[in-house]
Amino acid sequence: MTLDFTPAAVLFDMDGLMIESERALLQCWREASQELELELEDALWLSFVGLSDRACHALLLERLGDEALLKSLLHGLQVRYDAHVEAGLPVKIGVLELLALLEERGIPRAVVTSTRRERALQKLTTTGLLPHFHDVIAGNEVQHTKPAPDIYLLAAQRLGVPPSECVVLEDSVPGVRAALAAGMTPIQVPDLVIPDDAVRALGHRIVDSLVHARALIEPALR
Repeated sequence: MTLDFTPAAVLFDMDGLMIESERALLQCWREASQELELELEDALWLSFVGLSDRACHALLLERLGDEALLKSLLHGLQVRYDAHVEAGLPVKIGVLELLALLEERGIPRAVVTSTRRERALQKLTTTGLLPHFHDVIAGNEVQHTKPAPDIYLLAAQRLGVPPSECVVLEDSVPGVRAALAAGMTPIQVPDLVIPDDAVRALGHRIVDSLVHARALIEPALR
C-alpha cells in the first residue's frame, strides 16, 4: 500500500532500523548475564527494544531487585557493546539507497532515536550515516521518550514541517506508537521482534526491509 501523500520529511529510527545493532546487543546481553550467573531470558531483553536507557534500567532493577547487581550487569554489557560500536556496526540493506533517493528528491531527513545523543552521534559517525541527515534528535533531549510522541514532535518542529506530513521508519512497537501518537505515518520494518496481532491491529504499514519501504515511498515523491 503506497503512500497517498508526498512526505514533507522522512524520520528514521536508528538501532535495528538503519544499523544492525540489535543482534550484537543481544549477544552482549547473553555474555554479561552468563558472567554474573544470571538466568535472564532473551525475551526480557527483546521487551526493551525501542525503549530509552532509563526505562530499560528501571525495568531491569525491578527484575533483579539489587542495584549493585544491575550496575555490574550494565557494566559488562557496556564494555562488550562498546567494542562493537568502535569497530563499526554494519548498516541495514537498502538504507543507503533510500537515503540517496530522498537526497535526490530534496526530502528533509532526521534521525529520531531513544539512544542518548553522544552515543547516537558515535554510531552514526562510525557507520558513515551522519552526513545524510539534517538533524539528530536523541532520547535525552525530551522528558518522555517513545512510545510518547514528544521526540517525533520535536523532530517535526526542528525540521519546520507539519507532523501530519511526516513519514516515520521504525522497527520497534514503542516507536510505531510514538509516531502514531504524533499524528505521523509510520512504516514499520521489524527486526528481532515480530509484530503480533495486537500490533498489526494498529493499522500501519509493515514491510520486510528498507528496500520494500523505498518501494512504498518512491511513487509518492514528486
